Amino acid sequence: MSRRQIVSVLLAVLMAGVAVLAGCSKDGSEQKVISIGEVARTLFYAPQYVAIEEGFFEEEGLKIELTTTPGGDKTMTSLLSGVIDVALVGAETSIYVYQQGAEDPVVSFAQLTQTDGTFLVAREKPDDFRWDELKGTVFLGQRKGGMPQMAGEFTLKKHGIDPHADLELIQNVDFANIAAAFSSGTGDYVQLFEPTASIFEREGRGHVIASFGTESGHLPYTVFMTKQSYMDKNKKWVQAFTNAVYKAQKWIAIHAAEEIAEVVSPYFENVDRDILISSIDRYKSQGSFASDPIIDEAEWNNLLDIIMTAGELEERTEHNVLVNTEFGQTAIDSVK
Repeated sequence: MSRRQIVSVLLAVLMAGVAVLAGCSKDGSEQKVISIGEVARTLFYAPQYVAIEEGFFEEEGLKIELTTTPGGDKTMTSLLSGVIDVALVGAETSIYVYQQGAEDPVVSFAQLTQTDGTFLVAREKPDDFRWDELKGTVFLGQRKGGMPQMAGEFTLKKHGIDPHADLELIQNVDFANIAAAFSSGTGDYVQLFEPTASIFEREGRGHVIASFGTESGHLPYTVFMTKQSYMDKNKKWVQAFTNAVYKAQKWIAIHAAEEIAEVVSPYFENVDRDILISSIDRYKSQGSFASDPIIDEAEWNNLLDIIMTAGELEERTEHNVLVNTEFGQTAIDSVK
């Protein structure tokens, strides 16, 4: 390499560095860094990974910094303290914060999933499953007050089962340890997300016999949310963010599970391709991935019904208080 070539390379590197420091992309256009805290790393969030990997955020002038902040409490704490800009978490967390008297409420602006993402996994495979078979058994559920547990309890009650009287309900196991607890012998039934449910099936550790997502109906199960103050100061970028999410949702709708698995595989390096495909297909076939970013009022009311049934709320917080549908509607109108 000649001296002139070396100088050219150094200048290119220098200019790229200046662009980054100045908040610009390599082509000189304005770029905004947004940090996302996802409540879990799961195939349930496949559209988010598609938005990143297919360059939809980048097309909108955004650079995404993604971290996993396990658990709704930790994710919300990170958002409220300014560690992250946007949270991908259950919509119920914004209600809890609001009803605790937050001066800067957290507002949901784009929906990613529209059903519960857990499946009922049995230790033994029944010949013909009936929900009343759970009576008198040990059920390893999710964290109290979280949407998986509340959707689970809602479903059990729908089938005439009192989760606190008709079975032994275990709720004190950390989210990250639930699968391991079931593997070690705790519980007759467990509530699991994908890809863990499919992995258990393949390894003979359990059998998927029902879907809580199908049973509990449509609701804003996982949404992107941010503080009202951040939204007010960054409307342009919140809109850009929502546009990218909608692009990913449109992409997901027209691509097969095999293609989606290929795109999201970097986020699940230790999961076999066939498990990725079966898990994504299971979510896609039951309509878990939202088709657009809008959190509608009927979904919100179903969410409130589930939370109220679980005894976690004393009063309802209406849709227009903690949901902004303007960004989603603009995305639908402008993204072709």
